Amino acid sequence: MADVAAKARKILVAVDESEESTYALSWCIENIITGNTNDALILLYSIPPRAVYSSLDGTGEKDNPEGYLFSSDILATMERYSNEVAQCVMEKAKRLCKDLDGVKVETIVERGDARDVICQVAERLHVDMLVMGSHGYGVIKRAFLGSVSNHCAQNVKCPVLIVKKPKTNGTSK
Repeated sequence: MADVAAKARKILVAVDESEESTYALSWCIENIITGNTNDALILLYSIPPRAVYSSLDGTGEKDNPEGYLFSSDILATMERYSNEVAQCVMEKAKRLCKDLDGVKVETIVERGDARDVICQVAERLHVDMLVMGSHGYGVIKRAFLGSVSNHCAQNVKCPVLIVKKPKTNGTSK
């Protein structure tokens, strides 16, 4: 049988601060990335949008033109913190990928609702597969928070692999 070069794949992995995300990335590295040096592993982190608060004290736009209850110093601190979290998440994810010889690892950080960001990036980059973890929320939490993985599975055009972290035996957290 002739040696056939494997097709280059773009695999998008959505990462966040959770253990489930870390597990999904590790699982992807062990089970999907097969040493094909043509593969590109794209790590995506979505910085949640900054909450916008309107003035509750009845002041008009003249007194509070931005509509924020926070000072610009607090907003700058919140922005800095969001960027630091993104950097930490990406550094941790890149460390998991350090032993991938020949596989191109890229990182993307965007701001917005994770559901929208993940779908938009998958579409824009024409990825071959989306890999993401499942937080395993129950029915009530999922009803209030929505399921990012379910939304993406319904809306992206490529195959979506949702990796569930096995429940550990022993005491609950």
